Amino acid sequence: MIPVTKPFLPPQNEYQQLLDGIWKRQWLTNMGPLASRLEMEIKDVLRLEHLLFVTNGTVALQMAIKALDIKGEIITTPFSFVATTSTIVWENCKPIFVDIDKDTLCIDAKKIEDAITDKTEAILATHVYGNPCDVFAIEAIAKKHDLKVIYDGAHAFGVEIEGKSIFEFGDITTCSLHATKLYHSIEGGLLVTKNAKLLAKLAKIRNFGISGFDTFSDLGINGKNSEFHAAMGLVNLKYLKDIKNKRKLLSNYYDEKLKNLKAIRPTWHKKSENNFAYYPIILESEELLLKIKENLDLNEIFTRRYFYPSLSSALPYLDKIDMSVSDDIAMRVLCLPLFYDLTLEEVDYISRLMLRIQNN
Repeated sequence: MIPVTKPFLPPQNEYQQLLDGIWKRQWLTNMGPLASRLEMEIKDVLRLEHLLFVTNGTVALQMAIKALDIKGEIITTPFSFVATTSTIVWENCKPIFVDIDKDTLCIDAKKIEDAITDKTEAILATHVYGNPCDVFAIEAIAKKHDLKVIYDGAHAFGVEIEGKSIFEFGDITTCSLHATKLYHSIEGGLLVTKNAKLLAKLAKIRNFGISGFDTFSDLGINGKNSEFHAAMGLVNLKYLKDIKNKRKLLSNYYDEKLKNLKAIRPTWHKKSENNFAYYPIILESEELLLKIKENLDLNEIFTRRYFYPSLSSALPYLDKIDMSVSDDIAMRVLCLPLFYDLTLEEVDYISRLMLRIQNN
């Protein structure tokens, strides 16, 4: 059986060494020494000034909206994981969908201004599969219309644009460190901002809004993470380069083996390098996708229709609207198995099966 993804696990003895320290200290959560150390080490690796380690990527999005005091409409993408939109609704804001670019699959910046109303307060855009949005166009629009910008960078760990972290753009960027991600802490998330005052506010929100021993400054949430998760994040950080290199090797091999498949790859941002978080393909038709997926399933090779369906037509708590590009791409996109332990022989096998299915 070949799953669509599998978490990277470091040598068990390296993780155990950090667990031994947790047992000695008996400090399990509430931003212990390992969680604080992880924040510092990730900042060093990504060359960031400010960063918070939180419960998960969804809580990070909720905290971002709350910290920026957004209450009205938020322009967002219909082509993302459900948390991008559900968080907006959860925070009592209104999502306004803008269709995506057919090549990059990110929100189409050229269509954003047409969606702005007097109730618009923010833009929440996703770096889809880690592929950077048109951040420069979005920043210009936000400045022109006095809007806040949040980037959902759940897939974008390690991505740079023009030599600096993609997390440096916008008012706040969030990231997921879930076990299925390129780099993970089992469960976890990140909040990144360049604004020191905003970071201090987010830190208080993360801890119930507590500002002192018996005082509160903000409406808060329990957004903290545990020492056990931080320990996994610390050990995995040492293997980040190896993980990325292996995924790059596998992705390039897919490219070579699938060059005759009736499918295309999303176009990556020309000023950025792929972090190889996923291997998505856009097939010629949904009929071909279903044919390939069904036959791969029969051979115990599991793929994922990620993201399907388009959020603009999938959510029972929102009215369905037509987003022609997102609807079309969602029906034809398929993510193939990609993880550190996957072998070139398995990629070859998957690719040969797909081509055989296509040609039968």
